[in-house]
Amino acid sequence: METVYDWVTIAIFAGLVVLFLQRSSAPSPVDSIWQYLGAALGCALANWFGNEAIAGAGIAYHIAAVATVLATLAYIYIVLKPLDRPVD
Repeated sequence: METVYDWVTIAIFAGLVVLFLQRSSAPSPVDSIWQYLGAALGCALANWFGNEAIAGAGIAYHIAAVATVLATLAYIYIVLKPLDRPVD
């Protein structure tokens, strides 16, 4: 936990864990565990790009890291729909 990329991706991943635990305890499953794989891989990839950028690989890695974080957040919002209220 040395870089800002570590903290950001861990925070996103922690949110995914909370969302998964909340949804898995519901009486009827809303989504599949496989849908969380894309977001988890996005966090890992963004963290890798960010750590490479901090290590001196260049500005392109910073851009790739930020773009991957944004793409992961968009994936979470569009596919997992964390803000949808459960139907009663």
